[in-house]
Amino acid sequence: MKKIFGLMVVSLGFIQFTMAQDSEGKGFDKSKLFAGGNLGLAFGTYTIINVSPLVGYQFSQYFAAGVGINYSYYGYNDGIYKNSQSYAGMSVFARAYPIRQFFVQVQPELNYIWGTSTPNPGYQGYPTLKIPTQFVPSLLLGGGAAIPTGPNGAITISVMYDVIQNIYSPYYHQAVYGFGYTMGF
Repeated sequence: MKKIFGLMVVSLGFIQFTMAQDSEGKGFDKSKLFAGGNLGLAFGTYTIINVSPLVGYQFSQYFAAGVGINYSYYGYNDGIYKNSQSYAGMSVFARAYPIRQFFVQVQPELNYIWGTSTPNPGYQGYPTLKIPTQFVPSLLLGGGAAIPTGPNGAITISVMYDVIQNIYSPYYHQAVYGFGYTMGF
């Protein structure tokens, strides 16, 4: 946990340092700000709802960074229990664009988790289980594409993987597929 906190502090320091720098000496340029995020919905065996807005700054054609918040809900029935889990968190991210439309990304994230597992009818003798409320660190690494949709917008598609693999992470043992949109100001 201390390593993740340290990585987030270093990442925020790097973002602040790079925001203070400008290759043309102009300082902060409002036109380089962008906002966007992801929205995820799935219904069926699993119910998944995800809202992840973000705001960032395009430092150069090769580098962007920013911050985000997120909320995710996971609901599923395993036959014995009806399970309900929620995550709320924050993240920082840095993207490098080695080629104009393609990026690699690092995203430290800290989520707070809570939830319950309630027995289905026919299993009333089973106890109701509570997921331990706690902060769960993640470190997502991956890449994707930013497909331009005009002068100030792009559709983003990404694949990332949590290298920490905490058992309570929303990304435990799975790739994270992202589909979103960003727009400039």
